[in-house]
Amino acid sequence: MENQFLEKWKSQVKKGTLSFIVLNAISKKELYGYELIEMIKEATDIEIAEGTLYPLMNRLKKDGLATSKWVEQESGIPRKYYLLTKEGEATLKLMQNYWNELDTSIKNFMQDGI
Repeated sequence: MENQFLEKWKSQVKKGTLSFIVLNAISKKELYGYELIEMIKEATDIEIAEGTLYPLMNRLKKDGLATSKWVEQESGIPRKYYLLTKEGEATLKLMQNYWNELDTSIKNFMQDGI
């Protein structure tokens, strides 16, 4: 029962933070889908499937936070690269500030028990 609760909680945390993680990743450099999935997996141990990533990228684009462009490859098919928009950069800064405040609050709560 405890593990079942823990797995559900982890799933909710993952869902709640995935947009934040993706926006942070594409703020560093333009990334294509597979590259983004691998970067997230390596940095966070979060397994993200294409079926999760691409709908999320479409939502971020619809919200004006990310955009994409096709880039021809020397060999193979063109790749779709994702990047932040100006609105995405501003929103990410607000999200980072909120995350830092939340992190500090939770750490204080855990230390003080209040």
